Amino acid sequence: MNPITTKVRTLSASAGAAAVALSLSLSLAFIGHAQAAAPQAITAKDAWVRWLPNNLPAAGYVTLVNAGDKPVDLVDISSSDYGDAMLHQTVSNGSSQKMVMVDKLTIPAHGQVAIAPGGYHLMLEDAKHKIAPGDTVRLKLKFSDGATLDTPFAVKSPAQTK
Repeated sequence: MNPITTKVRTLSASAGAAAVALSLSLSLAFIGHAQAAAPQAITAKDAWVRWLPNNLPAAGYVTLVNAGDKPVDLVDISSSDYGDAMLHQTVSNGSSQKMVMVDKLTIPAHGQVAIAPGGYHLMLEDAKHKIAPGDTVRLKLKFSDGATLDTPFAVKSPAQTK
């Protein structure tokens, strides 16, 4: 075989392999981008915190909307602004009310759940820094489908919430 022909064939094979590798990497990058750009099933709206003075526990409220085809559970809450964040529900027992900790809250498919005064709320304790009305705190809401929402909550005084 002619040495020049061998070099041309080797270069053609190398160029072909490079083209296949480039094509594959571009395809994978596109797939990764398409998955990252997919809309999230759960969104949060109207998020706010009722602030109380003297380092008393605060309560967070938000409406969670599920645009997906399957129910999704809120399973965990955390915050870099508070030492403890948990889901509670106010339960009426005749003439009295009490708060109970809840493990999860289901947001129905194509539905929404209002975490609102008098019902479910996000109990926020042990503020890690001074928090006051007008501030914004962030809560990380984790769901059973693996989604996480890093959600800003407007801090309001009790007078601003009426």
